[in-house]
Amino acid sequence: MSQQFDLVVIGGGPGGYEAAIRAAQLGFKVACIEKRIHKGKPSLGGTCLNVGCIPSKALLDSSHRYEDTVHHLADHGITTGEVNFDLPKLLARKDKIVDQLTGGIDQLLKGNGIEWLKGTGKLLAGKKVEFVSHEGETQILEPKYVILATGSVPVNIPVAPVDQDIIVDSTGALEFQEVPKRLGVIGAGVIGLELGSVWRRLGAEVVVFEAMDAFLPMADKALAKDYQKLLTKQGLDIRVGAKVAGTEVNGCEVTVKYTQGGEEKTQAFDKL
Repeated sequence: MSQQFDLVVIGGGPGGYEAAIRAAQLGFKVACIEKRIHKGKPSLGGTCLNVGCIPSKALLDSSHRYEDTVHHLADHGITTGEVNFDLPKLLARKDKIVDQLTGGIDQLLKGNGIEWLKGTGKLLAGKKVEFVSHEGETQILEPKYVILATGSVPVNIPVAPVDQDIIVDSTGALEFQEVPKRLGVIGAGVIGLELGSVWRRLGAEVVVFEAMDAFLPMADKALAKDYQKLLTKQGLDIRVGAKVAGTEVNGCEVTVKYTQGGEEKTQAFDKL
């Protein structure tokens, strides 16, 4: 079976759905293919809305409010009693925000007459697209144009194989069901620092390993310098020039082997 579209967009993240909407506004008949299943149901929005920018910002917001209440309200002459947080509710708020925004994208596609094809798209020769639905049905689409907006996935680091239990990727670090006492983070990039900051504010002891000698090397140097001071003051132990050489999971903890300043070192964590 074949359907005729002017344009097929493979990927329903910020690059894909924006392109699909604009093309539809210009009069194209558009289909958007997205395969993601999030929390058991098909979801638009890509990494950013489901397991990236949006949920991490939601957790940053909640953890910031908690930290301000515990440590900084007194600076304003405001006193409180004992302050606690409910982690399941905190995570539920994050999920609600994700659902609202991804659902909004679904409505935007419908409102612009775009067909959301739920499944996997594969580019074939001659601008043909093979679409396989989640139910296993296959269609060959022959649009005039194809846009590839397939997004990103976490990089696999051979020295720290992810098991989504003790060693997790950024997606797993959004879903801890309790605050780890000791958290190791490989990489002082934006994602590692955001999630390290979230769990530090909620009580974890956080060590960040950065193999390069520079902190946030892709950012403006003055900004990176100020940001490093801010995070260090917050309590993150940031170790630049620290290259992870291996990991060993033993029961409920993981030992990280790393080199720094020519020395071989080890440190144990509850989560990495």
